[in-house]
Amino acid sequence: MLLIPAIDLKDGKCVRLRQGRMDDDTVFSDDPVAMAGKWVAAGATRLHLVDLDGAVAGTPKNAAVIQAIRDAHPDVRLQVGGGIRDEETIQSYLDRGVDYVIIGTKAVSAPHFVREVAAEFPNHIIVGLDAKDGKVAIDGWSKLSHHDVIDLAQKFEEDGVEAIVYTDISRDGMLQGINVEATARLARAIRIPVIASGGIRNLDDIHALGRAVGDGILGAITGRAIYEGTLDFAAGLKVAEQY
Repeated sequence: MLLIPAIDLKDGKCVRLRQGRMDDDTVFSDDPVAMAGKWVAAGATRLHLVDLDGAVAGTPKNAAVIQAIRDAHPDVRLQVGGGIRDEETIQSYLDRGVDYVIIGTKAVSAPHFVREVAAEFPNHIIVGLDAKDGKVAIDGWSKLSHHDVIDLAQKFEEDGVEAIVYTDISRDGMLQGINVEATARLARAIRIPVIASGGIRNLDDIHALGRAVGDGILGAITGRAIYEGTLDFAAGLKVAEQY
């Protein structure tokens, strides 16, 4: 199982939000490239980068920082989300050496877009589904849609996406423990991998998720826990690699 550090970018800095609220952020580093280096040195093979400003604006705002991280760590896989709403942006990120782009709000508001870009950019498209009580949230989690998360995931699987990043937004950034049951339920309902996000607190959560790996869980994204120290990333990685 992969353990993937999250680097959330706001105003060129590495931050974490609580439940996706842009006005409730904590700055953990003024140097996201150095922070990426810290996680790579600890064993990370994939990084989860989110352009928070881009998610709000609908267009990339921290692309230069992402490029700098790519240049500094050419052998690490990068998955990038936030403000990816058109084919030009996808092409631009792939040209920069990004491995996977994550489609979030646009996937829900214009599902045909996912089908088109999955065909145009095979093996590079991940859909991010952020949900609360089984319903998908959009627009930086500011709105709950009427869409059921499993129904949408099954549709995107048919469209040919690589994986689903599933976030339980009621737990994200709150260090309350990951929602293993909901994550495993989604993973069992589709054949493509699920990457869990939101709520990892300590090694117990990684063990709990690892025990559900057979359901189709590829890995887990961790953010606040490794920044605040409730989870030692290197230790967590050793646990994750057991599954």
